[in-house]
This record gives sequence, C-alpha cells and structure tokens, in this order.
Amino acid sequence: MLQPSRKHDDAPPSDTAVTRRAWLMLALATTGFAVNFWAWALLSPLGPRLKDGLGLTSFQQSLLVAVPVVVGSLGRIPVGALTDRFGGRVMFPLVTAATIVPVLYLGLVGHNSLGALVAGGFFLGIGGTAFAVGVPFVSAWFPPERRGLAIGIFGAGMGGTAISALTTVKLVDAHGMSDPFLITAGVLAAYAVLAALLLRDAPGRTVPTEPLPTRLAATLKLGITWQASALYAVAFGGYVAFSVYLPTYLKTGYGLTQADAANRMAGFVLFAVAMRPIGGWLSDRLGPVRVLAAALAVVLLGACTQSFTPSLAPVGTIAFLAMAAALGAGSGAVFALVALLAPANKVGSVTGVVGAAGGLGGFVPPLLMGSLYGAYGSYAAGLILLALVAAAALTFTGTGVRHTVSRRPAQQH
Repeated sequence: MLQPSRKHDDAPPSDTAVTRRAWLMLALATTGFAVNFWAWALLSPLGPRLKDGLGLTSFQQSLLVAVPVVVGSLGRIPVGALTDRFGGRVMFPLVTAATIVPVLYLGLVGHNSLGALVAGGFFLGIGGTAFAVGVPFVSAWFPPERRGLAIGIFGAGMGGTAISALTTVKLVDAHGMSDPFLITAGVLAAYAVLAALLLRDAPGRTVPTEPLPTRLAATLKLGITWQASALYAVAFGGYVAFSVYLPTYLKTGYGLTQADAANRMAGFVLFAVAMRPIGGWLSDRLGPVRVLAAALAVVLLGACTQSFTPSLAPVGTIAFLAMAAALGAGSGAVFALVALLAPANKVGSVTGVVGAAGGLGGFVPPLLMGSLYGAYGSYAAGLILLALVAAAALTFTGTGVRHTVSRRPAQQH
C-alpha cells in the first residue's frame, strides 16, 4: 500500500518565483543537461577514426558508440526515482561529478583498445542519466500551463551532443586524443561546483516516502508511462540514433570526409535542439497529440525519401533536416504529455522510464544499420524500418494516446 507523500513547503511556486527564480533554475538545469550530454557523446564523433585506427568492424564501431547510450538510458530509471526522493539539488551535482571519472579514464588511458573503450563507454553512460534529473526538477518549478515550454527549453540541452560533434575531432587533430576529454572533465567539474552552490528545489515539491521498488512498481502501472515510452522511443530514439550514427552514414554512404560528416551531424543536432522547445510551446497551445502526429508524419515521409539514397544536395539534406525538426519537436511534445498526465510525485519516476525507452530506442538502430550495411552494402532497409516504426507510432498517437488525453478533463471533473 502506498504511503502518502510529504512536501517541503505548503505552497507551490508563486507567480514571482515562476517569472524570476524558476527561470534561473531552468537555465542552470539546461546548462547541466548540455554539459553532461557533451560528455555522453564524446565517443560518437571519433567512431570512424577509432574504426580505422583499431581495425574495428562496422558492428564493433556501432557497439562502441551505442554502449554509453544504453547505459545512460537504463540508468535513468533509478536516477529518476532518486530525483523524486532527493531532488535535483542533490542529484545534479552527483551525476555530474560521477561522469568526470570515465571521461578522464577515456582521455588518459582508455582509448587504445576496444575493450578499454567499451569499459569507459559503459561508465560514460552516467552522463546520459542527467535527463531524468532535470525533467522533474524543472517541472516542479512551473505551473502546468507553462511546463511544455519549460521542459522543451530544458530539452534543448541535448545540444551538448552538437558541442561534441563540432569540437572533438578538431581538438584531436590539433592536440591529440586526450584534449577533448580533459577539457570536458574540467567543464563538468566547474558545473558540479556551480550546481552544488546555486541549485534549489522548488517550494512545495512533492516528496514520496514509500520505498524505491514500490514507487517503480506504481509507476509501471500508469498508462502514461507506457504510452510516453513508446512515443519517446521513436522520437528521441530516432534523434539519438542519427546523432551517433550520422557521421558514419555520411562517410560511408556519400564519401564525405570525417570532419565534413561531423559538421553535418552537428547541423542535424542543432536543428533538432532548436525545435524541441518549439514542440513544447506548440503542445501548450495545440495539445501534444497534434504536435506528435504532425512530427511522426514528417519522419515517415523523410525516412521513405532517404531510403532511395537521393543526392545529398538538395534532396538528402532537406530530408534529414525535416526529420531533425520533427524528431526535436516530437521529443518536446512527449514530455509535455508527461507533464500533463503524470502524477506530481511520480514525474521523476515516469521520466526515468520514458527516458530509458528513448535511449534504448537510440541504441538499437545504429546496431541494425551497421549490420544491414555489412550484409547488403546499403542503408535502405534500415530507413524503411524507421518509416514503418514511424507509421505505427502515428497510428498509436491518433488512437490510444488521443483517447487517453480526451478522457482527462472528464476524470478531473
């Protein structure tokens, strides 16, 4: 039997807090998310270089960049539940400080063999759990009618992967393998100190008192947990898959140089990042179901187009940028849906499960793409699979999810 939750304060954030302190907390959380995602994505831009230098197969290269993704994804489940209990003020500095260790390991000694890279990448996944800290932290600071925008802005911190894409290869070329890792470790340390000094949990934050296993079991019984997980596996999973595999895809499929492929991947990431808060903002006004349906339709069309491997200029570029915009907006819309339907004292737990599903959604496609290319010498089959998944998610959004949202006002009444 679940025990009642207790609160740190009797009142929710006031209007003054929403317009002042809440925005500061949002800015700090978004910065922390970006810094941790920067660290989380350090291996992806180096994939082609490590493949050539260590003589890796396509599958081994895909495994190397996918390991941090799956660990960071599964780790969001306990981290989200712990954030419900202890708050972002404790969890943000803790996660950030823990990420420093694998970053230093990879930069100093862990980049000379596949085994060492996989081991370092496993613990590098800690950085990916920062997402499950930020969503409940930010959600508690904002009223329901503003949460779509606020969580969308926070989600723009996934642009940390673009920082990695734009700087990692250049730093390695100029100064050696250790430099990007050492710089990232320094930034992580600075943010951990800043977060410990400045972050504050929202007044009135609901704190659960029941044990962690009980809370997770209750979270898994919620319909919104499974609905949002399925949709986020497609939206954010698609974004993660492209962000980690696009350099390899462009280098192999179009013959681009490593630096050019990394720059184009950064453009994809930045476009998706810019669209995430827009997706949240549109969800506040039009409803998350409409935004999700439109986004999934664009992904379906873009994947079908790209499966024919059209010329990169302009058709391929347009297809990829359209998918980037749709995946970013769709990711923002999913968590607007979570903020709308999840109980206040379970937002962190729901976020952890949904975030795990999104990360796992990004773990499988790179492995499939590498395997399918190795077997058939083409990426067409992988893109057709993406189109089919987007079509299924679009159908689910228009039926099951729409029904759940439409029942909500009647239940409240």
